[in-house]
Amino acid sequence: MNKSELLKELRIDRDAPADGLSSRTRLWISIGVVAVVAAGFLAWFLTGEKPVEVTVATARAMPATGAGTSVLDATGYVTARRQATVSAKITGKVREVLIEEGQRVEAGDVLATLDDAEARVDVALRRAQLDAARAQLTEAEASSANAGREYRRQQEIAALKLTSASALDAARTESEASRARTSSQASAVRVAQESVQAAEVQLDNTIVRAPFAGVVTVKAAQPGEMISPISAGGGSIRTGIGTIVDMDSLEIQVDVSESYINRVRPGQKVEAVLNAYPDWRIPASVIAIVPTADRSKATVKVRIALGEKDARIVPEMGVRVAFLESKPEGGGRPAAPRGALVPAEALRENAGKDILYQVRDGRAERRAVTLGGSLGEGRQVLAGVSVGDTVIVDPPESLKDGDAVAARESADE
Repeated sequence: MNKSELLKELRIDRDAPADGLSSRTRLWISIGVVAVVAAGFLAWFLTGEKPVEVTVATARAMPATGAGTSVLDATGYVTARRQATVSAKITGKVREVLIEEGQRVEAGDVLATLDDAEARVDVALRRAQLDAARAQLTEAEASSANAGREYRRQQEIAALKLTSASALDAARTESEASRARTSSQASAVRVAQESVQAAEVQLDNTIVRAPFAGVVTVKAAQPGEMISPISAGGGSIRTGIGTIVDMDSLEIQVDVSESYINRVRPGQKVEAVLNAYPDWRIPASVIAIVPTADRSKATVKVRIALGEKDARIVPEMGVRVAFLESKPEGGGRPAAPRGALVPAEALRENAGKDILYQVRDGRAERRAVTLGGSLGEGRQVLAGVSVGDTVIVDPPESLKDGDAVAARESADE
């Protein structure tokens, strides 16, 4: 090899890669880097936290409390203080049922009749026995009268000393015995009369009457069925003809948490709303606080009188009540209300506790709250929220504590 070729071997090739890698290798490395970056961006996009869009409202100060403001809400049911499942006094077969559900009955109206064939036969027998006893009494009275006359004649003859002493004694004995038989027969007549009355009572017991005026809510028996005033332990014998409810005795019973029972007192004004008629507000008042608590539920029962009587109000209806604040005595200024007013839609129940979500630094924060009364569409929060706090209205079920949120103001704000 000549020197010129050796010199060419020693020349530096400036177009060659500095790290000794070929252009093809560098291309593949660049593609790999781009793919890794793209995959990382895609993973962040798919798993990254997205803000939950929520509607928010501001907790407001409670307005001045006055008459008509709710200090406590509760739920309960319409109940009847006077209702009865009417049955017969005796066991027998139903012959006729004269009632239907929804029928109005008055006290003493006939509801049903039982088979009375045996009772009528018994009454006839007792009356015949009474007639026989009366006939025997008449005979005994006649005999007694005759014996009395004979005794008087013997006395007159004895006064003339024309009869013996034994004849006089015999006449006296017969007269006294006749009077005794007459008295005994009179007692037998009275027994027969009482027996007739007892049989007539049994006959009357085959007729089932309404004990008071009311409305029939249940028809429990049909003709041909057996009925008994006591349960026979099986389903073949009925224990009642039907159920009657005195609609004038309807009232509301609610269970109030013992923690809030201090806000309720007898005579307090109440506003009741039936679940079936949510736009109908019924005036009511507290009758009494039942002086015992339910240990299992930590509640106290409160009885409430309805201020209106209406056919739409029926037993066992669900009802919501609001206990109203009364005017202060002496006409002074009402006490300043406590807590903050938040929309009712912001409240949720979790594990038996009332909660809501606040917005702090762009994230949802779950807070346990203590509720007070109601005011319009809002609820009083006594603890857990301050005036000016931002609360989430109608939070989604999927919302969790600490989630990022994108807030928008409620239209009512």
